[in-house]
Amino acid sequence: MTNGSDKTLLGIDYGTRRIGVAKCDSMGIIASALVTLEVKSRQQALKQICELIAEYHPVGIVFGYPLLASGDISKKCIEIDRFIELLLPEFDGPIHRTDERYTSVEAQSIIHAHGKKVGQDKKRIDRLAAVLILKRFMDEQQ
Repeated sequence: MTNGSDKTLLGIDYGTRRIGVAKCDSMGIIASALVTLEVKSRQQALKQICELIAEYHPVGIVFGYPLLASGDISKKCIEIDRFIELLLPEFDGPIHRTDERYTSVEAQSIIHAHGKKVGQDKKRIDRLAAVLILKRFMDEQQ
């Protein structure tokens, strides 16, 4: 159950096969990796995200929005917009979009900087990208 000062947000790095999810603390200060969902359809993605909403009771959701280098909307942005349309009836809080350009590249760099190999662990990149998306949004709100 949330209270008036709860600032818990979910950050989403949306993909057609994997969805990285991050969560911030109730004070809206620290973003941390939560889970990488593996999905086969938009309906399955919707169901799993709704389960996370029921479990964590976020006050808002932040989707990474992969704009083109020019700043224009990409095909992936349109796909995310369609998914958000499905999510709107299921979630009564605000749903934000934040520019996620280069978050996956940044996530890979962070993993390499810690002496780890990305290899086949794409799920780790998706979770970390979701953290970066959420952190970027939180920083913009400050």
